[in-house]
Amino acid sequence: MLSAQRLSAHGRRDPLLPATSLHVRRGELLLVTGGRQDYRTALALLLSGRMKPTGGFVSWDGGERLKARRLASALVDSPGVNEPEQHLSVRDLVTEDLALIPRRYRGALVSGPWLKVNSFEDIADLWTEQLDPARRLELLTALALANPHTDLLVVDSPDRHTADAADWLPRLQRLASDAGRPLAVVATVGALPPSWDGPAAAIGNAVPLETPMRGDGGEPDAANTPELETEVAT
Repeated sequence: MLSAQRLSAHGRRDPLLPATSLHVRRGELLLVTGGRQDYRTALALLLSGRMKPTGGFVSWDGGERLKARRLASALVDSPGVNEPEQHLSVRDLVTEDLALIPRRYRGALVSGPWLKVNSFEDIADLWTEQLDPARRLELLTALALANPHTDLLVVDSPDRHTADAADWLPRLQRLASDAGRPLAVVATVGALPPSWDGPAAAIGNAVPLETPMRGDGGEPDAANTPELETEVAT
């Protein structure tokens, strides 16, 4: 289980993430809402072990070691962090991402056979910017799960690519509930889909009422950008 208690991070001026508490078990999809993209990205980085918190704590399977959580997790499509570069073809993206899997787990994985086995041959020669939102998420999550040790999937703002939750929600639900490989799945979103009645949390839900959050949206300030703990890898 992934559990966060009053998890927060501070920038040089404003909070990178106001205090937030949540938990999600394997086999569950948790949607976490936040109006600001920089808050959503900071939470994704913290939960996946790519950034150290400055307040609160986060644990995975009862342990608080950042390295263990980082090795068990995959950060998916985080803007400004590891979203696919537009100039890459799908084939090149697959080659790069498979190369990030530790060699002892990667074996003979190469792009051509992987694309064929996972039914992505039809998009292999497209630019990543040409992919529709549903196909994009399908590809990126499949790449994240190419590492057999990935048990925690953290997807950053899949709704930023589309106004239709049908383009991303069913895929994440299927991944979480797969009996053969149940995952703990967290997706940060701008707002909950109207049809969603599953587990949900809100960024800033652990902030005391007398301590209002600063800021009203917009892009991250350059002086307030999170410093990554390590190179991000899916």
